[in-house]
Amino acid sequence: MTTMENRPAAGGTAAGTRAAGATDIRTSEPLLRLTWTDPVTGAQGFLVVHTLASGLATGGTRMRAGCTMKEVEDLARGMAAKTATFDLPVGGAKGGIDFDPKDARAAEVLGRFCQAMRPWLDAHWVTAEDLGVPQHLIDEVFDRLGLEQSYHAAIRRAPHPERTLRRVQAGLNAPVPGGLLLGDVIGGYGVAQACLGAAGAWGWEHETTTVAIQGIGTMGGGAAFYLHEAGMPIVAVADAAGTLYRPEGLDVPALLELRDAYGEIDRSRLPEDVQQLPRDAVIATDADILVPAAISYAVTPDNVPDVAARMVVEAANSATTPEAEAMLAAREIPVIPDFVANAGAAAWAWWLLLGYVDADPATSFHRLRTEMQSKVAMLLGSWDVDGTPLRETAWQLASANREVLAESPDVSIP
Repeated sequence: MTTMENRPAAGGTAAGTRAAGATDIRTSEPLLRLTWTDPVTGAQGFLVVHTLASGLATGGTRMRAGCTMKEVEDLARGMAAKTATFDLPVGGAKGGIDFDPKDARAAEVLGRFCQAMRPWLDAHWVTAEDLGVPQHLIDEVFDRLGLEQSYHAAIRRAPHPERTLRRVQAGLNAPVPGGLLLGDVIGGYGVAQACLGAAGAWGWEHETTTVAIQGIGTMGGGAAFYLHEAGMPIVAVADAAGTLYRPEGLDVPALLELRDAYGEIDRSRLPEDVQQLPRDAVIATDADILVPAAISYAVTPDNVPDVAARMVVEAANSATTPEAEAMLAAREIPVIPDFVANAGAAAWAWWLLLGYVDADPATSFHRLRTEMQSKVAMLLGSWDVDGTPLRETAWQLASANREVLAESPDVSIP
């Protein structure tokens, strides 16, 4: 069963979607909120479409016990900000399911959710992996539905969809150093570039800039790998079982080899010099950069006094509550917001769809590195000059870009 709430809109015309997109992202109501109840388990799922551009919106689908409509709405707004910040001709949306992804029935629940959302997935909503939903699983669901791949709503608009699908699949499955695929690491690579860009803007040497990362899954693990490769010591990582700490720096590639399918590290195979601490200890780690890459609302007013880092880089969506961010700013600790720092995967996916990058990882890495580091340097420049919070500067950039994008022709997928 589904229930739906719409805000007043000008309809499905191009003019209507442009008018919606031109509204201030921070204060505008979502275009649509939809609630679904699984007829088998009773689990609830949510779709929020914040903004349509050219009739399209993009945003991942997450699954976790306790997921709420409010959470999904916040994430959809963040996706609208990501697409605008990186000048992408598409709106923002998000899907979420209140269900434990480790439950044996999780894949079936995801399948029924996607079946119920099919009208949106077929024509308007481009989705992808998110917390609790790996890309291979959502692609399997799409294949069973006859939609082939989760970018279907965009691919179907191409003059030659089969050719576009091949290009997208080639990019997603391009091998990269470390034995992984480009589509699996590009988001974490973007977070790493946000950290490296921040260090460069403030004149920090890589070899002496320490990092603590909360979460070692796709996003956190990718960020850890590329920061380690760049020479930044990763002194702490945390998963659901606790925090692993080594003040000289962890052997990140070795730790990543010890992960299971849920991003948790096998403690029985840890080196003896790795300290095992409580899960929340990562927040208080003495490091230059703290990267919350696990759950939303990880940094709160309750644990802000424990934050020892000089900068926070949000790899997880909505990782810092507004109250906590204000408290950090009062301590002169800037927060690089999620819709900049973790936008790499969304931006890259659309560059791939639009033909701006191809299956050569070097092309994708160069473009993302250049765009991410320039944006981070701009945000920190405003902070250094007059203390403007980085999120405020980023919102201004996103809203200005959305105004320009609202006057652009409809998106064309090659």
